[in-house]
Amino acid sequence: MSAEAIPVEPVAEPPFPAEETGFVRPYAITGGRTKSNYPLELETLISTRDAAVLPVPDQVEHQVIMGECRAPRSVAEIAAVLQVPLGVARVLISDAADTGLVTVHRTASGSENAEAHFMLMERVLSGLRRL
Repeated sequence: MSAEAIPVEPVAEPPFPAEETGFVRPYAITGGRTKSNYPLELETLISTRDAAVLPVPDQVEHQVIMGECRAPRSVAEIAAVLQVPLGVARVLISDAADTGLVTVHRTASGSENAEAHFMLMERVLSGLRRL
């Protein structure tokens, strides 16, 4: 039995080294945290406070959030702009609110405003039926 050497092809290098892609795992951005300090629904609106009294954020994501929220933006919109999962966006927004960079506006959801929320849903459903 002859042992012929099988030619081994070199393994191709990845197109972009990990250091150059700028990808950071979501848990690294939030320090492993998954809970926010505020009830942040998809539709909760976030806006930037008066820029004259704001500290300069040290985290790039907070700078992006502040830039986007000059006009009120929803949590879902902010997550899309940051290109991070919704849970990560909630933690980042919560951190920004804790440091006074942004304002979290109340959302008409939950048991406290259940009737108003239900009426809104009825109006939406009625409008859809008219289409």
